Amino acid sequence: MIKITWMVRAIIYKIFMKKFGLLSYLGKPCYISGFNRFSFGKKVRIYPNARIESLAGTISIGDDVSIGQNLHLISCSDVQIGGNTTISANVFISDVDHDYKTIGLHVMKQNLSVKKTVIGTNCFIGYGSVILPGTLLGRQNIVGANSVVKGKFPDFCVIAGNPAKIIKQYNTDSQAWERV
Repeated sequence: MIKITWMVRAIIYKIFMKKFGLLSYLGKPCYISGFNRFSFGKKVRIYPNARIESLAGTISIGDDVSIGQNLHLISCSDVQIGGNTTISANVFISDVDHDYKTIGLHVMKQNLSVKKTVIGTNCFIGYGSVILPGTLLGRQNIVGANSVVKGKFPDFCVIAGNPAKIIKQYNTDSQAWERV
């Protein structure tokens, strides 16, 4: 019954967003700003307590994406989440960070550093992970729980740690996941 309520609310959201696909919903409560810069594909499921902010950038989520509770997503440029991706609870994703180079000036008053962030298709982002600005995840990457991810990662990798690094990669020759 609660999901039906979420879907009814989604019809209202659709009016304000660039795109809001069929059978998509946002769990309540949630905080959302910058509706007009969001594009959500079909069957996007975002569970309660999400905070999704577009300060000036776009947020694009592909078809059949499931996002757990307590997502915090911020965009100043471009954040993309590929289709068929699962994002566990308590995940932070951003394409913006505060500079800290000027000594004596509070970090929050310094310039912003903005870098496009992309999560590829068929990815799995583990519980409590942080996806930092400039991260480019390839197709079918798995990010371990509580990982802090920054950088470019090729397709078919298992990434874990703080800082996250590739711990396994799919070998097309042996058709097996191998430790790196």
